[in-house]
Amino acid sequence: MIIDQPVHVFLEQLSSKSPTPGGGSAAAVIGSMGAALVGMVCNLTVGKKSYESVEDDMRATLAAAEDLRERLVFLVRADMEAFDRVMAAYALPKDNETLQQARSSAIQEALKGATEVPLACARACADVIRISRVAAELGNRNIISDAGVAVLAGYAGLKGAALNVYVNTAAIKDQAFVSEKLSELNALLTGLDVATEEIYHEVQSRL
Repeated sequence: MIIDQPVHVFLEQLSSKSPTPGGGSAAAVIGSMGAALVGMVCNLTVGKKSYESVEDDMRATLAAAEDLRERLVFLVRADMEAFDRVMAAYALPKDNETLQQARSSAIQEALKGATEVPLACARACADVIRISRVAAELGNRNIISDAGVAVLAGYAGLKGAALNVYVNTAAIKDQAFVSEKLSELNALLTGLDVATEEIYHEVQSRL
């Protein structure tokens, strides 16, 4: 499992000629790092006497961060598997019309699956951005810079995942599916660029 290997191994594979892992998996890793950093800020805030008034908020945010981290780690491998299914579909025989139709159908189904994974990543990364705000506003001031890194990681993961949704939907013929997925993605993206900047500046103001 790629997610069980050392970081340097993952980076070597990411830079290799192999198409997987690629940008989709990288987006999930980046987003998971954002979630992990939110978790760290929470862990270093909970139990501190001067932050007793925000302990409940920090515990709730910690639980959300751990859930998001696990979800995004799962999506690292899921993205690779989805891309492999697309490549397998393109490799199917096309020697006659029947095989061509079967191949075309398999490609379209695989592309839909390859759209769902980065869309799930985008949802999770959007949530990482949202919980970063809690960490930035209420977290332990001594490590508040990590909340800033967290929100930037969440935003990078979100935008990276969005690119993978766009590239896959561009080749899908089912326009109802495409419209539905792009509408959801655009709704996720709306306002999060502004939110990311706001959270970043909140962190700066507490340094």
